[in-house]
Amino acid sequence: MTTLDDAVRAGSRIVLGDGCGAPAALYGPLNEAARGKDVRLVLGWVPGSAADLDAAAFADIRVLAGGPGLRRHIEAGAAHVVPCRLSAIPAILAGPLRPDLLVATLVRGPDGLHLGAESSYLRGLVDAGVPVAALLSSATPLAETGPAIPAEQVTVVAETDAPPLEIPNATPTAADEAIARHVAGLVPEGARVQVGPGRLAQAMVGALEVPVRVDSGLLPEPVVDLAAKGLLIDEPSAAYLAGTRRLYDWAHGRPILNPIEHTHDLGRLSTAPPLIALNAALEIDLAGQVNVEGVGAAAAGMIGGHPDFAAAAARGPGLSVIAVPSTVKGVPTLVERLSRPVTTPSHDVEVVVTERGVADLRGLDRDERRAALLALWDGETRA
Repeated sequence: MTTLDDAVRAGSRIVLGDGCGAPAALYGPLNEAARGKDVRLVLGWVPGSAADLDAAAFADIRVLAGGPGLRRHIEAGAAHVVPCRLSAIPAILAGPLRPDLLVATLVRGPDGLHLGAESSYLRGLVDAGVPVAALLSSATPLAETGPAIPAEQVTVVAETDAPPLEIPNATPTAADEAIARHVAGLVPEGARVQVGPGRLAQAMVGALEVPVRVDSGLLPEPVVDLAAKGLLIDEPSAAYLAGTRRLYDWAHGRPILNPIEHTHDLGRLSTAPPLIALNAALEIDLAGQVNVEGVGAAAAGMIGGHPDFAAAAARGPGLSVIAVPSTVKGVPTLVERLSRPVTTPSHDVEVVVTERGVADLRGLDRDERRAALLALWDGETRA
């Protein structure tokens, strides 16, 4: 078997597969293969630990999304975050950050090798002919819609029977459940629903009471419950699976995963059926601008597809919803000034929901929007 050291050339740029199916077993070998070769690394969404990635082994690390696994590298200044919405990643990887090699987890299907627990930006690189150094997994679901990857494009460098990273369901708080009930009343039957990651997103999917389609960047585990209740119309569409073995077993063999070029296409998303974009926030200011990248110096979040889905919902027949608890650890999430740059602009925020109720900002001028947000927070803000 060819080794990763054979596949990594001096001076090359490497894209590392992301998501719950990221090839974590190759992090250590990749360090050794890259060390001293002036190799540049590009990373996406990394929800699992990246502690085994040695930043010192690479000449440069660029991050196009983020995630909990990269927080230590980002806050230490060892990895540089490129501010971009998820829909822009294919253009960036086709241009200034075009890679020489993709290192990713693949799974064997009846017709050949496929991407497994994510399609994301990886499928676009595959279709562009970028060589693939593969971790071949026997425990990863096969859920992508794309064709088999040409055998001559792939070099299998290792095999694993380890399943994808599991993101366990968290118990929703009372505030989460109250927000979810308010949100459920905004979702009409037959709509397409998009959600982000996290406990609140899980609560919002769980609270839905009418049949819906799921058209999202991430596919969270409560979608399985939605299907069990008879409330899921057609197969869902997403770029990533994000859950536990229960979700992965349910998704295996289903044509669910699509590339970012499809899942985050604003033109497609803004057509009928209406898209109800259910996104969270770390902070929202008095103008209705949203920050999801972090609070202060802490790299707690990422841009991701937040601005894509909010814009698509606002420009079409759907609804762009921001769902956020009114306080976190006793501190208001409504602020006079965001502590980070704006992730999603105010004109793409139509409805704001907290556990206290709903503020419908559509058709309001700036002063009226400010008043509506202050009323929703009972006048409480953070400077």
